[in-house]
Amino acid sequence: MEGETFLWLIRHAPVDGVAGTVHANDAPADLGDRAQLEALRQRLPRDAASYASPARRTVETARALGLEPELMPEFGEQDFGDWTGRRHDALAASGAETYAQFWSDPARRRPPGGESFEDQVARVRRGLTPIGAGPATLVVHSGTIRAALCIALGLTPQAALRFVIDPLSLTRIDRLAAGWRVVSVNQQVS
Repeated sequence: MEGETFLWLIRHAPVDGVAGTVHANDAPADLGDRAQLEALRQRLPRDAASYASPARRTVETARALGLEPELMPEFGEQDFGDWTGRRHDALAASGAETYAQFWSDPARRRPPGGESFEDQVARVRRGLTPIGAGPATLVVHSGTIRAALCIALGLTPQAALRFVIDPLSLTRIDRLAAGWRVVSVNQQVS
C-alpha cells in the first residue's frame, strides 16, 4: 500500500428499536439528533472516500451525514447468528448454558450460527487492506471500530473489547508508513 491513509470511523446513530436487542441488519437508525449529526458532518474531511457496513442503520447514518458510501460486508457488525432479533435478557433468562459460556470469553466464543469477535477482527482487517491512500470515512458499528483499534494497536481481541464506542462518536486512526497511529477514540462531537 503506497501512501498514508487517514480514517474517520463513525459509529452509526442509535438503533430505532427495542433496547437490549441483538439487532438485525435491517434495524433502522434513529436520526432525530440533527444537531449532533450536523456537528459530526462538519468534522469529516471533504472529498474523502466513503465506506459503510451494508446494515440499514449505517447506511441511513451515512446518508444523514451527506455521504454516499461504498458498502463493504467486511465492516458489518459481529454476526450473532441464532441470537439475532432476540433480547439479551430473554437469552440470559432462558438458562441456556451457551449464552453464559459465550460471555465468559466473548472474544473467542461464537454464538450458535454466528462468529466470534476474533472472526470479526480478521474480517475487518480484510476490509481495511484495500483502502487506498488519503482520507476515508467509515460509518460502521461499535464492534467494527473495536476491531480496527485491535488491529491498529496490536491488541488482543479480549483487550479491544474494553473500548466504549458510543453512537455517533468519532474515532480517528491513521495507517502510516511506520505503522498505525491512533488520533482519538470515542470522541463526542457537538
